Amino acid sequence: MVYSIFLVTRAGTEKTLERRQITTLACTLGLLALSIIGLLASPSLSLALEKYGRPLPSMEQPDDAAAREAEETLFGGYFLTAAFVSNPTFAARPDNTGLVGLRHMLHLETDLYKQYLTFYTDQNFFSDRTKGWIEPSEWDGTYAFTGLIDRWSWRLQYERDAPLDKSGIIQAYADALLTSRFQAKQDFSWWQRIFPNQNLTAYAGAGWLFHNSNYFARPDNTGSALFRYVAHADLDLYKNRVVLYGDMNFFTDREAGNKLNPSELDWIIGLALRFREDMELSVYREQDQPLDKAGLVQKYVAVQLRYSFDVPKRYLKK
Repeated sequence: MVYSIFLVTRAGTEKTLERRQITTLACTLGLLALSIIGLLASPSLSLALEKYGRPLPSMEQPDDAAAREAEETLFGGYFLTAAFVSNPTFAARPDNTGLVGLRHMLHLETDLYKQYLTFYTDQNFFSDRTKGWIEPSEWDGTYAFTGLIDRWSWRLQYERDAPLDKSGIIQAYADALLTSRFQAKQDFSWWQRIFPNQNLTAYAGAGWLFHNSNYFARPDNTGSALFRYVAHADLDLYKNRVVLYGDMNFFTDREAGNKLNPSELDWIIGLALRFREDMELSVYREQDQPLDKAGLVQKYVAVQLRYSFDVPKRYLKK
């Protein structure tokens, strides 16, 4: 930051850019600090959020926490399919070619030891609307260990994003992420009285991409991602049937002079409607944008159907 101020005094042409970098970092760290302070001030939490630090809202009921702690899951997860109904710029391959038309994803998880140690994998497939919508153009595979200890969630993850219909850039990274969680219905006694059918859950934290092979720090495929800052919130509008959710994911650039300063912001806002406990229809918008300089902004609006499932280990005894 001192170096940035020095550049402002030396070169007028850099004044706007450097001031923007300082302001961006200050706002980001301020937001995360306020989120984490709020989380740390609250008592113990349940498992009402997606525990992996992803932007999707949890489909677990608030009362499922005790059951999850009491027994282990043989396997569970969900399948989703989404149509990008509006997509001016969101690319269909890691090299930023094409435009996504459809997305299909399978999430599988198994509890190795209750909620303390879980293995999961995500398999994401995208198609290119400029090539007919159907043929897969990209495959993103994720493999991770994660766990919950009281209010804290940790994750060790490996992700590989590769094109399927032609050769091109393959992006891969391994990261560690630590988040802290909050739930209004459990942590505020007054919330249950005033909002008996609503809930607010949130998490915030930071991660380190300790291995990085071509995973970029901006949407235009420049830089190399080093740190990430995450913040997420789910607002249960009515009995976990209508959920408004938002997610922010910041990256920093290991090649930049200030490695803590965010270089990219990916944000999502969506509305999910649960017409069954295991099925959800949602509409959401995502935008990925650079923060420290001008460049490509990728954005889209999608309609998504998700079906969840769970098989407890007790079924093996029957």
